[in-house]
Amino acid sequence: MAAIPLLAKDHAVSVRTFKFYTPLSLPAGAAVALAFAPFNVWPLAMLCFSFLFLAWEDATPKQAAQRGFLFTAGTYLAGTYWLYHSIHTIGNAPLALTAFVMLALVAIMSAYTALVGYALKRWIPAQGWIKWLLVLPAAIVILEWFRGWFLSGFPWLALGYTQTDTWLSGFAPVGGVYTVSLAVTLCAGAVVAIILGNKNIRIAAASVIGVLWLIGLSIHNKEWTEKTGEPISVAIVQGAVPQEMKWQDEQRDKTIALYRGLTREHLGTNLIIWPEAALPGLSYELHDVLSEEWTAAHAAGSALVLGQVHFDPEEQVYFNAVLALDKEPQWYAKRRLVPLTEYFPTLPAWLTGWLRSMELPYSGFKAGVENPDPLDAAGQKLALTICYEDAYASEQLDVLKSATLLVNVTNDAWFGDSTAAHQHLQISRMRALEAGRQLLRAANDGISAIIAANGVVEKTFPRFKPGVLTGDVQPRIGLTPYAKVGNWPVIILSFLFLVAGLWPLIARRKTQS
Repeated sequence: MAAIPLLAKDHAVSVRTFKFYTPLSLPAGAAVALAFAPFNVWPLAMLCFSFLFLAWEDATPKQAAQRGFLFTAGTYLAGTYWLYHSIHTIGNAPLALTAFVMLALVAIMSAYTALVGYALKRWIPAQGWIKWLLVLPAAIVILEWFRGWFLSGFPWLALGYTQTDTWLSGFAPVGGVYTVSLAVTLCAGAVVAIILGNKNIRIAAASVIGVLWLIGLSIHNKEWTEKTGEPISVAIVQGAVPQEMKWQDEQRDKTIALYRGLTREHLGTNLIIWPEAALPGLSYELHDVLSEEWTAAHAAGSALVLGQVHFDPEEQVYFNAVLALDKEPQWYAKRRLVPLTEYFPTLPAWLTGWLRSMELPYSGFKAGVENPDPLDAAGQKLALTICYEDAYASEQLDVLKSATLLVNVTNDAWFGDSTAAHQHLQISRMRALEAGRQLLRAANDGISAIIAANGVVEKTFPRFKPGVLTGDVQPRIGLTPYAKVGNWPVIILSFLFLVAGLWPLIARRKTQS
């Protein structure tokens, strides 16, 4: 009876006889979503990609494209279902349009994997251990890196995030999230080699897995940066104002009173942080309120950092921004804007009209400057990110040369009680690991958190409840290896692995010549 040979003596035994790769590709890809927070079944990241690699093993280029598409479609359908809440429930988009937008994102993400699968089968001749342990892992890493920046990019659900609580997270400060992804895919390729390879290949593959995990363990708790100064006290204010109420006129004074009341209880804390767009209004409309809060904070010896929509009267543009009120006001403007909500590419007039009708009244933001300086507050240099721009790791490297703390302000209320906030917290943890610095996360309805320099969540505040998360944090200086060199080492290494897959073709041409 035809079956997958679990103990094949060599690769001559084909896996094509297994007829269910195509129908199983979608659920196998969906299972990858369970490897991310809040489920954290991290072995699925490796096992599911082992399935994909097996599904590509003896597929035709067309079959490889189809299976790759279905696999990634499963991952993004299960991993980004929460977009339904923001688009339909909060944004009041028609159901048909909601489905179109969500499926369009899934299709784009899936097309990358389809193209990779097709290209591997069409143009990369390598087989055996070179394919399993070099080519396939490298191809997935390059895919993740490319889709993280191409056409603005969407770096969500990179495999490396699944390992924030394992020894493999030790690779993050060395080479960033994509290096952790490479470790994951190398393990996946090694599993395939153990299934399909001969005795020597199996031993080598098992050794690869063992070495990766032992290296991860050896550097897992290594301190790459050093403490500077004394710890400072922080208070992270979580207003928990529902998104559907946030911009209602009758809610404005209640929201101001809420944040004012929560803050006044903690005046004297070194650093007080409010979440993204905390107060419903523009900075000049709230000038009196902000001045009063600044005066009270300054008198108590506190610095106040808050998310605030800002209007520049000279340029006549809006910014999704952070305002730091300490010795003098300072602004940071969000650089990575969310397409179709914070800025609008060229679209049909009817679609743009609907998008502008969503309950984010000041849409059409302008992006902030590249490589901004950190903000000075509470005697610290704060590296700021707003919302999902903390997913763009390499864009935050320049500021680490002087930053002592990381701060992310966000509003995940757009996604309701879903996995989105947990996934976003996991991304923030990876940024702390890569930078070797503590990260303070202020979220409108959670998950507000204090994250240690090793990525461990030290404290969180319950979701959907107004309140204040307090604690002490240790400023740090110095650069991790990743902060010094960025993604290029792992990307170059991955391309070299792909070139190795072309060696049989190169050798054949040399022989013929």
